[in-house]
Parts: sequence; structure tokens; C-alpha cells
Amino acid sequence: MFYRENGQFKTSYKADQQAFAIPQDRWAIVAIVVFAFVGIPLLVDEYMFRAILVPFLILSLAALGVNILVGYCGQITLGAGASMAVGAYAAYNFMVRIDGMPALAAILLGGLMAAAAGIVFGIPSLRVRGLYLAVATLASQFFWDWAFLRIKWFTNNSSSGSVSVADINLFGWTINSPTDKYLFCLGVLVVFSVMAKNLLRGNMGRQWMAIRDMDVAATVIGIRPMYAKLTAFAVSSFYLGVAGALWGFVNLGSWEPAAFSIDRSLQLLFMVIIGGLGAISGSFFGAAFIVILPIFLNQTLPLVGSLLGLDVSIALVSHVEFIIFGSLIVFFLIVEPHGIARLWATGREKLRLWPFPH
Repeated sequence: MFYRENGQFKTSYKADQQAFAIPQDRWAIVAIVVFAFVGIPLLVDEYMFRAILVPFLILSLAALGVNILVGYCGQITLGAGASMAVGAYAAYNFMVRIDGMPALAAILLGGLMAAAAGIVFGIPSLRVRGLYLAVATLASQFFWDWAFLRIKWFTNNSSSGSVSVADINLFGWTINSPTDKYLFCLGVLVVFSVMAKNLLRGNMGRQWMAIRDMDVAATVIGIRPMYAKLTAFAVSSFYLGVAGALWGFVNLGSWEPAAFSIDRSLQLLFMVIIGGLGAISGSFFGAAFIVILPIFLNQTLPLVGSLLGLDVSIALVSHVEFIIFGSLIVFFLIVEPHGIARLWATGREKLRLWPFPH
């Protein structure tokens, strides 16, 4: 936005189809990633890692999975928390039942199990859509909540229903400190973001967007709705399953089914609505907003209350948080359905044309 593309011509299809066609954009992305890996560990304290950065990275990955299904394929879901739970419990069972199972392999296998479950519960999308599909995915949320709470095999016969895991060991690197957890989650997020970017630019991503825009027209031009919808459910659930395994293994260490309840599903849906449907950057904007806002309110509302002579309780802060979330969702659905990502893109375009708009 602080430069012009004048004189940067493309002479091949390969150059024209790059993810970031402008060299300055590519350099900026590389600089941001390098700073995230090198600069932030030197500047941030332990509290920031535990309370903000690690949850932000994992929820960004989960929001990316929801955005693939909802934003790019147009299939509404209220069962994202269930996919995270399947990934977490599947990874846990791979770890405890197979001797010598590497933690990274268990996490990826947990994602594959979540993808398989997503395909099964995505079958109703072949016949129903909209509110009916939302109810069908909500059924998966309630089913897995019941299964992980009542079937003791999933929790390795734990009487309390909670499970716990040891520190992750990756090629001799023990991931136990907040910095280690941050770097591990950041590496996973970068790899999966690049995969998503290229996947959405390819043939499969174009099929998803065609189904989202008008499934009847997509069928007429030769796109198979069954293949497109089920692959969207599989890829989305895979991302959510990996995110769920990271949430349990890295962020929590021990968890119970309530950690992946319907509240988690709604939170992820709020992220992509506020951040921006159909935009990879929207997943990051939404996750940052959801993670930072409660901390900001917990810090500022008591301070404002003390200045005004009011007693601000924790319950009041929680209620204000829900009011703000609901108001913003209504605002974005009415004013800007594409969320913060679209506002950011509009701002960039205005700065590119400033001071001579045309």
C-alpha cells in the first residue's frame, strides 16, 4: 500500500498466477514470518505466550479450517468443536495405545480421523443446505460430546473423563516452555497456511467456490457436487482435527470434553464472520479479535469502573463481552459481510490510489 506496481509486468502464466504477484508483497510476507520466528521470542514475555500468542496461533488454524468450509464452499457448520475434539482424542489414543508413536505423527493422524468423521457427517450436505445443514452438523457436535463423555475407551478408562499428555518430543526437541510451544505452533500454522493458499488457488478450490456461488450452475459445467462438498468437509475437518490436537497437547496439556463444546463451535464461527468469510487473512483477523478482546475488556473495564466509582464484577465483564460479540456479528452481516479482511483490503486500495483516485 506504500508503493506502486508501475513497471512490474508479467510475461508468463506462472508469474501471473503466483500467490503474491507483487515482489513487495512477497518480501513483506517473508519479513513478517521471519520476525515471528526470530523477533517475537526475543521481545515477548511468558504471559504473552501463554495467554495470547499460543491460543491465537491454534485458533487461527481452526478458523482457517472453518473458513474453508463456510467461506469458500458455502457449507454452514456448527460442529467445528466436534472436529477439534475428534482430532484431540484420536491423537491421544494413538499416543497411549501405540508404543513409540511420535507426537507429530499422532497429531496428523488425529487430523485424518477428524477428516473421516467430517466426511460421514458431511453426507447430509448432499441433500440439504442452509439451516437444515446447520442442524445436521449440530447433531455431530452433540454426538461426539456424548461419545467422549460416556464411552470410556476414548479416555483410556479415565474415571473423571479427563485425559492428560506429557510434553511433546520432536526429533529430540522437548516442547515444554512457552517459547517452544509458540515456535512449534507457528511452524505448523505456516505450513498449513501455505497448503491452504495453494489448495484454494487450484482446481479443488475453484470447485468449492463454484459450489458456493451457485451449485446448480456448477453442476451444469461438470463439477460434481458430491466430490466438492465432501472434500471440503474432509479438508476442513482435517485442519480442525490438527488444531484440536494442538489445543489439547500444547495449550492445555490435560482436558475434558467440555473443552470442545458447542461454545467452541460458535466461537470459531464468530471468528470467520467477524474476520472475513472467504479470505485466509480473515481467519487471522478473527482469531486475533476473539483472543485479544476478552483480555482487553478484563483489563480496561475494571479500570474504567474504578474511575467512575462503579463496581465492575467478572460477570459483568463476561456479559459485556457477549454483547460486543453479538453487536459486531450483526454489524458485519449487515454492513460488511466479508468482515475485517474486506475492510483491510478496501483501506489498502484507497492508499494505493491516494492522492489521485480514479
